[in-house]
Amino acid sequence: MLEAHAVPSTAAPLVQVDGLKMHFPIYSGVLRRHTGDVKAVDGVSFSIKAGETLGLVGESGCGKSTVGRALLRLYEPTAGRVIIDGQDVASLAPEDLRKKRPMMQMVFQDPQASLNPRMTLSRIISEPLDEHTDWTEAKKQDWVHELMDSVGLNRRFANRFPHEFSGGQRQRIGIARALALNPKFIVCDEPIAALDVSIQAQVVNLLEDMQEKLGLTYLFISHDLSMVRHIADRVAVMYLGKIAELSPRDDLYSRPLHPYAEALLSAVNEPDPVIAAKRRRIILKGDVPSPANPPQGCNFCTRCPKVMDICRTVKPDLIEVEANRFVACHLYPTNLAAGSTGASEATERNQQGVTR
Repeated sequence: MLEAHAVPSTAAPLVQVDGLKMHFPIYSGVLRRHTGDVKAVDGVSFSIKAGETLGLVGESGCGKSTVGRALLRLYEPTAGRVIIDGQDVASLAPEDLRKKRPMMQMVFQDPQASLNPRMTLSRIISEPLDEHTDWTEAKKQDWVHELMDSVGLNRRFANRFPHEFSGGQRQRIGIARALALNPKFIVCDEPIAALDVSIQAQVVNLLEDMQEKLGLTYLFISHDLSMVRHIADRVAVMYLGKIAELSPRDDLYSRPLHPYAEALLSAVNEPDPVIAAKRRRIILKGDVPSPANPPQGCNFCTRCPKVMDICRTVKPDLIEVEANRFVACHLYPTNLAAGSTGASEATERNQQGVTR
């Protein structure tokens, strides 16, 4: 039977990420000479409390999915710490990492590509059990049937193949597979991006139901800002491999602080007529810089409508400028005055999930 994880009342995070970097080397010529790196993720820090959903949003190519994969070591991080349930996953030996796998799982973006077309639904869901348990076949099948019931799939479908299901049903299979080992933490990598609009709400509601019943913790990666507003408790806005703003959901959507977050949210339909009347559409000019050659200063300085001279030469730290609101922007005097000590203290407060 699916077991609910206890959500502690303390502020200690279940997931703590500190200075995560994921650089992909660039080689050229016949001799494969190393000529640089694509800085897909370049020093990302955040935390997620047990039972919380952190939304991670941004334009395509900003590094959202790379963060999710690096967290679970589907990619080997270039640098940084990823502490999940008290252990630094980034430094675990292969055998220790394998023992840690059951408590951290992933729901992938494309449900069709993530499922083996030669396996039946029953085999797909039970595959994690083959790797991490010594259960009998009868016990595995009972568990598979219970998981199918939990995600809204008919048990009669157990011997069907992925191509026989709709997109929404395939994503339910992916969710059932992720739940098979009763994890605490799940990375949802754009789980609704490949689905019809009418099905997206069903999948998000299913994720919320599972979270409420089982005490799950999510990193919800998406470019659908409306859906993130529905499911997330806090939201991190990424731009070119870095976090531009990290705020509680309602604060971010009602009053974004970073110019990039403001531009991003200006494109979202606002149901509140009061907020909608105050919000103006912001059209950014220019293209996103190459992650292989980011700007010397702020990554957003080439497109920012509020750019200053300092933005072109000095990279801003992600620091706390309001209660529980972290921004990487020189527009806020706190950022200029804090210095390295203030920045490190604010980062530590963020990681510990301290509220005031």
